Amino acid sequence: MRASGIFTVHAFTPAEPTPAPASAGAVTTGTPVGLATMEKRYEGEVIGRSTTLFTAAFDQASGVGTYVAMESFEGSLNGRSGTFNYAHSATTSGSDRTAEFFVVVPSSGTGELAGITGSGGMAVDADGTHRVWFDYELG
Repeated sequence: MRASGIFTVHAFTPAEPTPAPASAGAVTTGTPVGLATMEKRYEGEVIGRSTTLFTAAFDQASGVGTYVAMESFEGSLNGRSGTFNYAHSATTSGSDRTAEFFVVVPSSGTGELAGITGSGGMAVDADGTHRVWFDYELG
């Protein structure tokens, strides 16, 4: 099954002043690593909200970097309610999106989404609209 929707970011909070070190013994690299939390809201066949742990190695000046995120979603997919986790990452050279990864965390589903497995993706339209889709099965 597929559920598609759009999302907006309602909160983006750096864990420490950006760029944040990964730990007290941080290693300095050519691209700083930042940590943040986010809250998103979803509309469409995907309805609900998520909280996100977000890590990125990103150069603001060039727009080049990679992010890794773990989301905890609460809401519904195609009218089935529950919660689950999903992880995603991507790399950009400033004008593209490559090396994408997107997976629903096995055994994380609850309620009518118990047993959910699958993958999906994200895209940003030219007008800034953020899209998400889940290709999933319920076990």
